Amino acid sequence: MRGTDNTPRTSPLVPDAVEAQIGRHEWEAIACGCGRDAGHLVDTLWAAAEGHPAAFRALEGHAFLSGRLHPPAPAVCGVLLAVWSAGPPRLATREALLWTLLALLGTEDDGSSHEAGLYGQCAAFVRAGLPSLRHAAATAPGTPTAAYVEGVEGLLGLDS
Repeated sequence: MRGTDNTPRTSPLVPDAVEAQIGRHEWEAIACGCGRDAGHLVDTLWAAAEGHPAAFRALEGHAFLSGRLHPPAPAVCGVLLAVWSAGPPRLATREALLWTLLALLGTEDDGSSHEAGLYGQCAAFVRAGLPSLRHAAATAPGTPTAAYVEGVEGLLGLDS
């Protein structure tokens, strides 16, 4: 991952696993929901990884909009789950991240049961992170975190 002056981009707030997840993707080769290439999302994802709650909401119109996913959605979802898995985000960041997962999962399913479309790819990332999401909900019953996780489970068809 390179900064604007071609030096490696680093942040003491971004764990190596998150940096690696951001760096896995050829963002410039992905069509963004706004009509440009998704390369401009890298800065937003770094801001999200650093814990800026507004960065998560800034993904609307790029990875998802009006109940539809756009091509960057699976890669964005992978980064979000890497942020979550890297350690418990602070409260405002946690709730913004969970809101974004709900927004991603609350879209139309563009795949079929035999084909992982954008929705299927996003759902797979979220399912892989469910144990830690459920743990966060179990340790904070009655909180927005628990409600968001319950919503995620409901959208995945896993609610009790």
